[in-house]
Amino acid sequence: MSTSLISSDRLSAMQNFGTDPGSLSADIYIPENFPKNGPLVVVLHGSTQSAESYNLGSGWSTLADECGMALLFPGQRLTNNLLGSFNWFETGDSERGDGEPLSIRQMIKQVVDDHTVDPSRVFITGMSSGGAMTSVMLATYPEVFAGGAIIAGLPYRSANNMMEAIIRMNGFGSPSDNALDASVREASESRGPWPTISVWHGGSDTTVDSSNAGDIVGQWQKIHNVEGPPTHVETVDSIPRKVWCDADGRVVIEEYIIEAMGHGTPISAGGDEGLGEEGEYMLEVGISSTRHIADFWGLTESGAETGAKTETAA
Repeated sequence: MSTSLISSDRLSAMQNFGTDPGSLSADIYIPENFPKNGPLVVVLHGSTQSAESYNLGSGWSTLADECGMALLFPGQRLTNNLLGSFNWFETGDSERGDGEPLSIRQMIKQVVDDHTVDPSRVFITGMSSGGAMTSVMLATYPEVFAGGAIIAGLPYRSANNMMEAIIRMNGFGSPSDNALDASVREASESRGPWPTISVWHGGSDTTVDSSNAGDIVGQWQKIHNVEGPPTHVETVDSIPRKVWCDADGRVVIEEYIIEAMGHGTPISAGGDEGLGEEGEYMLEVGISSTRHIADFWGLTESGAETGAKTETAA
């Protein structure tokens, strides 16, 4: 059955995508130049945001027009969470086959089927609670995603209730890397291949402490068998980028810590390659996480030319 659409600004509401046990909303954007077997990017907003506001700030639909990618924006309802946050810390909303993760999985399947998306090129990103829910989706449905990007988020299973979530957001009491690794391995029956991981965080974030970025990296290092210091460190738009390469030289984890930045999504709105619009939790810092994440995934012209940065030298 074809998806039913209702226009709303740049995005269109998707009405039919399965049983929706998490009671989420769904919006999509399919550019006119979207090719058969093109890629899909799933974008998860942060607390107090909507799909539309996050799209406006991050510039994803502008980049979709440029590069020919489909976009899916799952949305939280205030009836589920008064701040509009994804419930990444609730047991019923952080496991495979249940709650919000299953709703998002069903949305993805509907978009893949309706718009002839290449199922091997499905990616996911999110900021804050959306970043933490990105961690949930990558752990519980790793076979669905080629890559994920977690912005100002937290690792999977770092908290199991609201009180623990607040403590972890403040940078205290995170489980060990071994426990975090085990959480991912136990979240599904997958044994790989595993999605690549991009981590972005403000070094001056007082809402979600930047130590969580290191915990996310640590969670996935064992999964990708790239423990230890980064393979390579370079500078991108004046920001240090750490990369971890696997035995074949492919970059499987990257990390950007933007020291002077607080809580939000890093954007660069000016210039010929500018994307997005500055606003609450959309922080103009001279680097576009949207563009660089898409580069990393090989979705842009520059990303495709460099093999999605998979040949970075050690």
